[in-house]
Amino acid sequence: MTRDGDGSVGTGIGGLDFLLEGGLTPNRIYLVEGNPGAGKTTLALQFLLEGVRCGEPALYMTLSESAVELEAVARSHGWSLEGVSIREYVLNEAVFNHEQVTMFHPSEVELGETLQRMLNDVDELKPGRVVLDALSELRLLAETPIRYRRQLLAFKQFFLKRHCTVLLLDDRSGVPGIRTCRACCTA
Repeated sequence: MTRDGDGSVGTGIGGLDFLLEGGLTPNRIYLVEGNPGAGKTTLALQFLLEGVRCGEPALYMTLSESAVELEAVARSHGWSLEGVSIREYVLNEAVFNHEQVTMFHPSEVELGETLQRMLNDVDELKPGRVVLDALSELRLLAETPIRYRRQLLAFKQFFLKRHCTVLLLDDRSGVPGIRTCRACCTA
């Protein structure tokens, strides 16, 4: 797979790559949605490890799983996450503590700061493959459907300009009335 978009991006799962006729189309964003325990994290780690095997920088950005939990998942499959950059974006307690008096709601500040850290990490590491886990947390930070959708569309433009193939993980624990990113995540 080349960074300019030629060829397919293998997932590291032979049967899935066969069904996809070689893998994913590069430089796209894909939604991986399923119930907790369905295997989203396992699929995401295989996707990133395949990138490492092919010499591509790989980044796992997490708002939900800790690095320790990801290492445990990898160990349970006999894998090493060597070569995969893991960035944790822990939510600030201020988001949940509404007693602070500021001009902006704490979630607005937290969303902006978290997104900026994510974008900075992508620009610094220049990954070819990215996993963002979990959209449910981003949805909570955004608080409204329009803010959530705008953030997803901004992510799409950001990643496409950087020639990244991205898996967005969502656990179907969404807020009623706020759907996932079907408009921006395509195969």
